Amino acid sequence: MKAEREFFDPSPLPWRPAPGFPPGVWEQVISGGQDEGVTTRLLRFEPGSGNDRVVTHDFWEEIYIVSGVLECGGRPYPAGSVAVRPPGMPHGPFHSAAGCVSLEVRYRTR
Repeated sequence: MKAEREFFDPSPLPWRPAPGFPPGVWEQVISGGQDEGVTTRLLRFEPGSGNDRVVTHDFWEEIYIVSGVLECGGRPYPAGSVAVRPPGMPHGPFHSAAGCVSLEVRYRTR
């Protein structure tokens, strides 16, 4: 469940290792987080970090690349790129040569 919050500065929220990723990928949960299918987070890839596998999950995922370039499936996506993924859609592997930050919104419709 997500808590109600009016505009706030998220910088004091902790960055922690992103579940399911190797070292070098960090998340900052903005809201939700108790259930990974109901979460808004920033995801930060350190330069050279990523994973080497294709993943699927049982929730919707919407992503906006805030800065840097994220490679997904070997194709580079620059800042300003957007993805909308339904449950069960294969995606990945992920890598960022120079580092990047994305905003992710994850949710279930049922």
